[in-house]
Amino acid sequence: MTKKQKIMLVRILIAALLLVGLNFVPAEGWLRFVLYLIPYLVIGYDILLKAFKGIRNGQVFDECFLMAVATIGAIALALYERSGDYTEAIAVMLFYQIGEWFQSYAVGKSRRNISELMDIRPDYANMERDGKLEKVDPYDVEIGSTIVVQPGEKVPLDGIIVEGNSTLNTSALTGESLPKDAKAGDEIISGCINMTGVLKIRTTKEFGESTVSKILDLVENASSRKSRSEDFISRFARVYTPAVCYAALALAFLPPLVRMLFMGLPADWGTWIYRALTFLVISCPCALVISIPLSFFAGIGGAGNAGVLVKGSNYLETLSRTKTVVFDKTGTLTKGVFEVNAIHHNSMEEEKLLEYAALAESASSHPISRSLQNAYGKAIDRSRVENIQEISGNGVTARVDGVEVAAGNDKLMERLGIPYQNCHLAGTIIHMAIDGAYAGHIVISDIVKPHAREAVQTLKKAGVTKTVMLTGDAAKVADKVAAELGIDMVYSELLPADKVKKVEELLKEKPEKSALAFVGDGINDAPVLGRADIGIAMGAMGSDAAIEAADVVLMDDDPMKIAKAIRISRKCLRIVYQNIVFAIGIKLICLLLGAVGIANMWLAIFADVGVMILAVLNAIRALFIKKL
Repeated sequence: MTKKQKIMLVRILIAALLLVGLNFVPAEGWLRFVLYLIPYLVIGYDILLKAFKGIRNGQVFDECFLMAVATIGAIALALYERSGDYTEAIAVMLFYQIGEWFQSYAVGKSRRNISELMDIRPDYANMERDGKLEKVDPYDVEIGSTIVVQPGEKVPLDGIIVEGNSTLNTSALTGESLPKDAKAGDEIISGCINMTGVLKIRTTKEFGESTVSKILDLVENASSRKSRSEDFISRFARVYTPAVCYAALALAFLPPLVRMLFMGLPADWGTWIYRALTFLVISCPCALVISIPLSFFAGIGGAGNAGVLVKGSNYLETLSRTKTVVFDKTGTLTKGVFEVNAIHHNSMEEEKLLEYAALAESASSHPISRSLQNAYGKAIDRSRVENIQEISGNGVTARVDGVEVAAGNDKLMERLGIPYQNCHLAGTIIHMAIDGAYAGHIVISDIVKPHAREAVQTLKKAGVTKTVMLTGDAAKVADKVAAELGIDMVYSELLPADKVKKVEELLKEKPEKSALAFVGDGINDAPVLGRADIGIAMGAMGSDAAIEAADVVLMDDDPMKIAKAIRISRKCLRIVYQNIVFAIGIKLICLLLGAVGIANMWLAIFADVGVMILAVLNAIRALFIKKL
């Protein structure tokens, strides 16, 4: 509990004890009034001050004004009738403050949940100077500087490990508890915790542009983007509160005047003023005004703790309506890491053919070339290679150990006039020719992520009706991956601009009230992420483009998180609608009962404070996310 919450709890306990104790004090008249005024002021002085300030500033109609008018009116009525019954007025204020304290505690709990994410903010960076480590502000570290991260410390800036091996705790970033290994040459992002070895890191970004800063900025600004439900509640409260105040005023004066002037009956002012005051207490819109934003706040906090960053409650609401999910292939459903899968029709040993291919491709940094070099698995001796010629869109030719080697696609073979064998497998086919004769082909393909198929099935169980894959790959490769994963529709051989057009077509085809989500790795998918109803960047904590363009950022590359994000949003929206229906329904019933004289102040307390507590309790359920 905060200091403020502790003080309020003390005030609540003192007021409650005084209220109980005064029932045993045989005081009458003005002495009784003064004695009961003590617990009333102990528990309600701040509400009275806020109501006075609101009136002075022209912002009259709020819950503090309603509480002040209702309780002061009840005390004035007790004085007028000389009943000495001040208990109801004090109880109304006491239970209202209990509800406020409970709401404050719930908000604090959800803030603490988000603050666990905020713990990724580094306090310092270690710079090595004159053989000693010096702690400096991360903002003062320039790009290209070398920093030292010791075991147990947070990584303060993005960079590349230049020395050392360690395991990293990335749970604050990804929501996953399993540590990850890191070694020299690996990229490392800020916010994770170094667990074992000492690491030396060459920084690649300033602190303001690093991953941790972007995440913190995203989370801190999430509450500024309101959903339609929150906007509705704000507009509702602005109209509702003055309306019920005028209705209470009418209830206090019109029936007595009608009775007195037209029916020849006693005005019975006391009864109708009491009903109007009860009506005011019942009408307080606290349950709605507090629980709806709290539900979204808790939902965003719970999602963040699970490794899903949502940029605002409006995106959470849109995500809950998702019925169509469109995937980019490479880096989203597949690892984007190419591997040699097979060698066919080879006229020499596989190892020798791979050696020729790796040496011929040694001058290229293309992922296909790297995959050949990785499959070869030995150090590349560039002195063995000469006369390398790269033919755009075809492949390469080179002289390796005095032998003419050609490595490329079928266009290269046709260009060189060499008959080749087609491959029955899907993937990138590297045809090989040695000294002008066909020597076989190497099959290279991307690797499907381990949970990709399960993720697609889980999405369908979660209510997604259509899954689509967009890719620039050849149709044969795309169809194979789509069939393997259970994707409903696939569009292949697309340029980035074609992907945007295809998403626009899908947006026109989708049901009217549903949403379309696009899932990409965020590096080259920014235009499509921005065009979809909801853009989801996956595994992109190192990508500026992803954080800027996407509405939802998944902090690791596990496709199972997509279904989790949708389930989180739907749970949050269910809670929001439950609170809206529950709060408005109970209010309307109790307002009718209060107007006809069936409800008293005690029922009014339940209709206000009780409903608020129940709504807040329901709202904080959004913090707790079950694992899929």
